[in-house]
Amino acid sequence: CMHVVPGWGGSMFEELMPDVFVDEATWAPRSWGRNHALHVRAQREHGLIEAGYGYWGFSPSSNPAGGYREYGVDALGLNPTGYASDQESTNYDPGFGTCRAATNPNPTYGDGVVTPHASFLAMQHEPGEAFTNLAAIQADFDSYGRGGFFDAIAVKSGTVARRYLSLDQAMIMGAAGNVLGDDVVRRAFSTPAVRNALQPVIGIEEFGASPVG
Repeated sequence: CMHVVPGWGGSMFEELMPDVFVDEATWAPRSWGRNHALHVRAQREHGLIEAGYGYWGFSPSSNPAGGYREYGVDALGLNPTGYASDQESTNYDPGFGTCRAATNPNPTYGDGVVTPHASFLAMQHEPGEAFTNLAAIQADFDSYGRGGFFDAIAVKSGTVARRYLSLDQAMIMGAAGNVLGDDVVRRAFSTPAVRNALQPVIGIEEFGASPVG
C-alpha cells in the first residue's frame, strides 16, 4: 500500500513527460521527487501483480485494435471514467470512504495494453526494472521494427499496433538521451533562466506521497 498523488488519467505520459525536460526530483524533492518514483512503482505493481499481465507501462497510445486511445492505471487518476489498462475498459472502483460503497474493488482484468514509451519514461526512475520489461516485450511479441518498438501491444491477444507515433518516439528518445547521455535533454532545456523561473514555484510544494499507506 502506498500514497500517490494522482494525475488525471493515471498515465505515465502525464506523470513523467515534464520530467524529461526538468529534473523535478532535484528541483522539487518534497513533491514530484517523491511522487514520480511511486507512480512508476505503482504502474509496475499494477501490471505484474494486480492485473497479472506480466508486463507494465500504461499511457495513451495507438490502440492495437485500431485508432488511438487513452490507457493508464485507473487508481492513479482522478478522471471519473478512468483510463483503463486493458481493452475491456475494466473499471476499478474502491468506493469513497463512508460516502459511497465500492462497486468494483477487486476487478478481473483482460487484455492489457502496454506502450514502450511508458517504460522508457520510467527508466529515469527504475532503469533496471524498465529495461527488463522492455526486453520481455521485445522477446515475447513481434513488437520491434526498423524504427524501434512499435507503439503498443495488447499482451493477452498478442495484437501489436505496428506503427510509430512521433510524440511517443520523441518521449522514447528524450528519456533514453537523459539516461544514457547524462541528462542531455534536461541540460539543453533547463537553462539558468528556466530554472530561476520554475524552481521557486515547484520547489515549495510538498505532497503527501509516501511509500507506506
